[in-house]
Amino acid sequence: MTAATDTPGSVTAVYQVSGMSCGHCEGAVSGELSELAGVTSVKAVASTGEVTVVSAAPLDEEAVRAAVDEAGFELTGRV
Repeated sequence: MTAATDTPGSVTAVYQVSGMSCGHCEGAVSGELSELAGVTSVKAVASTGEVTVVSAAPLDEEAVRAAVDEAGFELTGRV
């Protein structure tokens, strides 16, 4: 469970989300996570259940969990 630095000042984290099955699911999760403070990029992939989030600083995992829950899915952990 490590975060990799993408560009100076940004942090990339990959999360595992269960329940996504289509593009609409990807959009719902991406939309909620994009609203978190400091998030600059979100890429959700339903086929793998992976969501890659780039942010200005490390994100609070409970905030990420709450956003995923709000979208109707379950955060199962970090990759």
